[in-house]
Amino acid sequence: MDNQAQLIRGKIARVISSREVAINKGLHDGVRTGMVFKILGAKGTEITDPDTGEVLGSVELEKASVRVTDVQERIAVASTYRSQKVNVGGKPIPTTNLFGAPKWETRFETLKTNEALPVGLDDKDAYVSTGDPVVQVLTDVEVGKDVQNGQGAKQRTV
Repeated sequence: MDNQAQLIRGKIARVISSREVAINKGLHDGVRTGMVFKILGAKGTEITDPDTGEVLGSVELEKASVRVTDVQERIAVASTYRSQKVNVGGKPIPTTNLFGAPKWETRFETLKTNEALPVGLDDKDAYVSTGDPVVQVLTDVEVGKDVQNGQGAKQRTV
């Protein structure tokens, strides 16, 4: 069986917040809580052969990655989930060469959008909008890989 044909593709139905979107696919389409989707740019970037100049194909550009948190019959709500620890402390103490103790904070990836929020790949193309395509990302568990081998998530393209 060709797994590529099973990828769920849809579009952003609405930008809900700086971390959440609604996707126009739901239980009816096979979407389940925990599934990961990439939000893609409207167009990819063409790849050309450096010797012949022939167009070899195109690569889809990812704007953000979201994980499904709630699923209804025909829509799914998905949220950003990537995070990083940032030192918001550790600032220099005036008149000394000492630094204050680090203070670590977890910050989550947010979506660039000009729809639901007053916020700005080329920067202008990174904004998430209603109608942007999404594609399911398969994790190692979903493709039967050994999670312990250190391999990341896999995306099958069609």
